[in-house]
Amino acid sequence: MICQEWSAADLVLHYPRNPSPTLRVNFIASVDGAVSVDGLSGGLHGPGDKEIFDSLRMVCDALIVGSGTIKAENYDGLRLTPEARAWRRQRDLPEFPLMVIVSRSLNLDYQQLIFTDAPIRPIILTHAGADTREAAKHAEVIAVGDGEVDLAAGVAALHARGATQLLCEGGPSLLGSMIEKDLVTELCLTVSPLLVGGGPGRIAAGAPGIARKMSLRHILTLQDMLFLRYARQGN
Repeated sequence: MICQEWSAADLVLHYPRNPSPTLRVNFIASVDGAVSVDGLSGGLHGPGDKEIFDSLRMVCDALIVGSGTIKAENYDGLRLTPEARAWRRQRDLPEFPLMVIVSRSLNLDYQQLIFTDAPIRPIILTHAGADTREAAKHAEVIAVGDGEVDLAAGVAALHARGATQLLCEGGPSLLGSMIEKDLVTELCLTVSPLLVGGGPGRIAAGAPGIARKMSLRHILTLQDMLFLRYARQGN
Protein backbone atom coordinates (compact mmCIF):
# COMPACT_ATOMS: atom_id res chain seq x y z
CA MET A 1 0.00 0.00 0.00
CA ILE A 2 1.30 3.47 -0.93
CA CYS A 3 -0.23 6.40 0.96
CA GLN A 4 0.54 10.09 0.44
CA GLU A 5 -1.80 11.60 3.05
CA TRP A 6 -2.56 10.45 6.58
CA SER A 7 -3.89 11.61 9.93
CA ALA A 8 -2.77 10.76 13.47
CA ALA A 9 -5.52 8.12 13.61
CA ASP A 10 -4.26 6.63 10.33
CA LEU A 11 -0.76 6.25 11.76
CA VAL A 12 -2.03 4.02 14.56
CA LEU A 13 -3.53 1.76 11.89
CA HIS A 14 -0.31 1.78 9.86
CA TYR A 15 1.86 1.14 12.95
CA PRO A 16 -0.44 -0.86 15.26
CA ARG A 17 0.02 -2.66 18.53
CA ASN A 18 0.34 -6.25 17.42
CA PRO A 19 -1.47 -9.24 18.99
CA SER A 20 1.83 -11.08 19.46
CA PRO A 21 5.07 -9.87 21.09
CA THR A 22 6.90 -7.45 18.78
CA LEU A 23 10.30 -5.82 18.69
CA ARG A 24 9.92 -2.94 16.26
CA VAL A 25 12.94 -0.81 15.36
CA ASN A 26 12.71 2.71 13.98
CA PHE A 27 15.59 4.26 12.01
CA ILE A 28 16.24 6.99 9.49
CA ALA A 29 18.79 6.95 6.66
CA SER A 30 19.65 9.03 3.61
CA VAL A 31 18.99 7.72 0.11
CA ASP A 32 22.66 6.70 -0.10
CA GLY A 33 22.48 4.84 3.22
CA ALA A 34 23.97 7.32 5.71
CA VAL A 35 22.64 7.06 9.25
CA SER A 36 23.62 10.60 10.26
CA VAL A 37 24.73 14.06 9.16
CA ASP A 38 27.60 15.58 11.14
CA GLY A 39 27.29 12.72 13.61
CA LEU A 40 23.58 13.18 14.39
CA SER A 41 20.41 11.70 12.92
CA GLY A 42 18.67 15.08 13.27
CA GLY A 43 20.21 16.30 10.02
CA LEU A 44 18.18 13.69 8.15
CA HIS A 45 14.77 14.60 9.56
CA GLY A 46 12.00 16.08 7.42
CA PRO A 47 8.22 16.43 7.01
CA GLY A 48 6.15 13.69 8.61
CA ASP A 49 9.07 12.10 10.46
CA LYS A 50 8.20 13.46 13.92
CA GLU A 51 4.53 12.46 13.62
CA ILE A 52 5.48 8.84 12.94
CA PHE A 53 8.19 8.97 15.61
CA ASP A 54 5.64 10.16 18.20
CA SER A 55 3.00 7.62 17.12
CA LEU A 56 5.45 4.73 17.47
CA ARG A 57 6.29 5.87 21.00
CA MET A 58 2.60 6.24 21.87
CA VAL A 59 1.72 2.63 20.99
CA CYS A 60 4.74 0.88 22.53
CA ASP A 61 5.09 -0.65 25.99
CA ALA A 62 8.81 0.09 26.25
CA LEU A 63 11.35 2.16 24.34
CA ILE A 64 14.83 0.60 24.12
CA VAL A 65 17.88 2.75 23.30
CA GLY A 66 21.61 2.16 23.52
CA SER A 67 23.69 4.29 25.88
CA GLY A 68 25.75 5.77 23.02
CA THR A 69 22.62 7.05 21.30
CA ILE A 70 21.34 8.47 24.60
CA LYS A 71 24.48 10.58 24.83
CA ALA A 72 24.90 11.51 21.16
CA GLU A 73 21.27 12.53 20.65
CA ASN A 74 20.93 14.08 24.14
CA TYR A 75 17.76 12.19 25.03
CA ASP A 76 15.34 13.84 27.42
CA GLY A 77 12.66 12.33 29.63
CA LEU A 78 10.19 10.06 27.85
CA ARG A 79 7.17 12.35 28.11
CA LEU A 80 4.17 12.04 25.82
CA THR A 81 1.66 14.68 24.74
CA PRO A 82 -1.62 14.92 26.68
CA GLU A 83 -3.39 13.45 23.63
CA ALA A 84 -1.06 10.46 23.52
CA ARG A 85 -1.44 9.86 27.25
CA ALA A 86 -5.23 9.99 26.91
CA TRP A 87 -5.05 7.47 24.04
CA ARG A 88 -3.10 5.09 26.25
CA ARG A 89 -5.42 5.49 29.24
CA GLN A 90 -8.45 4.75 27.04
CA ARG A 91 -6.85 1.40 26.18
CA ASP A 92 -5.91 0.55 29.78
CA LEU A 93 -2.22 1.09 29.10
CA PRO A 94 0.16 2.78 31.54
CA GLU A 95 0.22 6.51 30.90
CA PHE A 96 3.89 6.36 29.88
CA PRO A 97 5.90 3.56 28.26
CA LEU A 98 9.00 2.23 30.00
CA MET A 99 12.32 3.85 29.10
CA VAL A 100 14.98 1.14 28.74
CA ILE A 101 18.67 1.94 28.32
CA VAL A 102 21.15 -0.74 27.25
CA SER A 103 24.61 -0.15 28.71
CA ARG A 104 27.52 -2.52 29.25
CA SER A 105 29.85 0.01 30.91
CA LEU A 106 27.26 2.09 32.83
CA ASN A 107 29.27 5.15 31.82
CA LEU A 108 26.16 7.34 31.82
CA ASP A 109 25.45 10.98 32.61
CA TYR A 110 22.85 10.77 35.34
CA GLN A 111 22.24 14.52 35.09
CA GLN A 112 20.69 14.07 31.64
CA LEU A 113 16.98 14.78 31.42
CA ILE A 114 16.34 11.14 30.56
CA PHE A 115 17.01 10.51 34.26
CA THR A 116 16.22 13.80 35.99
CA ASP A 117 12.97 14.51 34.10
CA ALA A 118 11.73 10.94 33.71
CA PRO A 119 7.98 10.58 34.35
CA ILE A 120 8.67 7.03 35.56
CA ARG A 121 11.93 5.49 36.74
CA PRO A 122 14.03 4.34 33.75
CA ILE A 123 15.34 0.80 33.41
CA ILE A 124 18.97 0.01 32.60
CA LEU A 125 19.83 -3.35 31.05
CA THR A 126 23.41 -4.28 31.86
CA HIS A 127 25.36 -7.45 32.77
CA ALA A 128 26.12 -9.25 35.99
CA GLY A 129 29.72 -8.04 36.16
CA ALA A 130 28.89 -4.32 36.07
CA ASP A 131 29.23 -2.08 39.12
CA THR A 132 25.62 -0.97 39.49
CA ARG A 133 25.83 1.02 42.73
CA GLU A 134 25.61 4.49 41.16
CA ALA A 135 23.19 3.43 38.43
CA ALA A 136 20.78 1.99 41.00
CA LYS A 137 20.38 5.45 42.52
CA HIS A 138 18.88 6.78 39.29
CA ALA A 139 17.21 3.82 37.60
CA GLU A 140 16.01 0.27 38.02
CA VAL A 141 18.90 -1.96 36.99
CA ILE A 142 18.37 -5.37 35.41
CA ALA A 143 21.50 -7.48 34.97
CA VAL A 144 21.24 -9.98 32.11
CA GLY A 145 24.27 -11.90 30.94
CA ASP A 146 27.78 -12.32 32.33
CA GLY A 147 30.31 -9.86 30.91
CA GLU A 148 28.03 -8.84 28.03
CA VAL A 149 24.39 -7.74 27.97
CA ASP A 150 22.20 -10.69 27.01
CA LEU A 151 19.63 -8.94 24.84
CA ALA A 152 17.39 -11.99 24.49
CA ALA A 153 17.22 -12.30 28.28
CA GLY A 154 16.55 -8.56 28.53
CA VAL A 155 13.64 -8.83 26.10
CA ALA A 156 12.30 -11.81 28.07
CA ALA A 157 12.51 -9.79 31.30
CA LEU A 158 10.47 -6.99 29.72
CA HIS A 159 7.90 -9.49 28.43
CA ALA A 160 7.63 -10.93 31.95
CA ARG A 161 6.44 -7.58 33.25
CA GLY A 162 3.88 -7.21 30.48
CA ALA A 163 5.91 -5.07 28.07
CA THR A 164 5.47 -7.05 24.86
CA GLN A 165 5.29 -4.21 22.32
CA LEU A 166 8.90 -3.05 22.23
CA LEU A 167 10.33 -0.15 20.21
CA CYS A 168 14.05 0.34 19.60
CA GLU A 169 15.46 3.66 18.37
CA GLY A 170 19.08 2.64 18.13
CA GLY A 171 21.88 2.98 17.78
CA PRO A 172 23.50 0.97 14.99
CA SER A 173 25.50 -1.28 17.34
CA LEU A 174 22.39 -2.15 19.33
CA LEU A 175 20.42 -2.88 16.15
CA GLY A 176 23.26 -5.02 14.82
CA SER A 177 23.28 -7.06 18.03
CA MET A 178 19.51 -7.46 17.92
CA ILE A 179 19.68 -8.70 14.34
CA GLU A 180 22.51 -11.08 15.24
CA LYS A 181 20.36 -12.53 18.06
CA ASP A 182 17.32 -12.78 15.73
CA LEU A 183 15.18 -10.51 17.91
CA VAL A 184 13.88 -8.00 15.36
CA THR A 185 10.25 -8.42 14.30
CA GLU A 186 9.72 -5.18 12.38
CA LEU A 187 11.83 -2.45 10.80
CA CYS A 188 10.36 1.01 10.29
CA LEU A 189 12.73 2.91 8.01
CA THR A 190 12.47 6.56 7.06
CA VAL A 191 14.37 7.41 3.86
CA SER A 192 15.46 11.04 3.75
CA PRO A 193 15.94 12.65 0.29
CA LEU A 194 19.59 13.55 0.90
CA LEU A 195 22.90 12.44 -0.58
CA VAL A 196 25.38 12.51 2.29
CA GLY A 197 28.43 10.75 0.83
CA GLY A 198 31.08 8.72 2.61
CA GLY A 199 31.73 8.85 6.33
CA PRO A 200 28.59 7.95 8.27
CA GLY A 201 27.87 4.28 8.86
CA ARG A 202 24.82 2.11 8.19
CA ILE A 203 21.81 1.75 10.49
CA ALA A 204 23.21 -1.59 11.72
CA ALA A 205 26.79 -2.23 12.84
CA GLY A 206 28.70 -5.13 14.35
CA ALA A 207 29.14 -8.79 13.58
CA PRO A 208 27.59 -10.15 10.37
CA GLY A 209 24.46 -12.23 10.75
CA ILE A 210 22.25 -14.48 8.66
CA ALA A 211 20.13 -12.65 6.06
CA ARG A 212 16.45 -12.70 7.01
CA LYS A 213 13.55 -12.21 4.63
CA MET A 214 11.25 -9.28 5.39
CA SER A 215 7.86 -8.35 3.89
CA LEU A 216 6.94 -4.78 2.96
CA ARG A 217 3.75 -3.80 4.80
CA HIS A 218 3.38 -0.23 3.53
CA ILE A 219 4.98 2.85 2.01
CA LEU A 220 3.98 6.32 3.19
CA THR A 221 5.28 9.44 1.44
CA LEU A 222 5.34 13.14 2.22
CA GLN A 223 7.33 15.81 0.33
CA ASP A 224 9.97 13.37 -0.94
CA MET A 225 10.30 11.56 2.40
CA LEU A 226 9.61 7.81 2.37
CA PHE A 227 8.34 5.87 5.37
CA LEU A 228 8.67 2.09 5.02
CA ARG A 229 7.44 -0.63 7.34
CA TYR A 230 8.82 -4.15 6.99
CA ALA A 231 7.81 -7.19 9.05
CA ARG A 232 9.31 -10.64 9.37
CA GLN A 233 7.57 -13.10 7.10
CA GLY A 234 4.93 -14.96 9.07
CA ASN A 235 4.38 -12.08 11.53
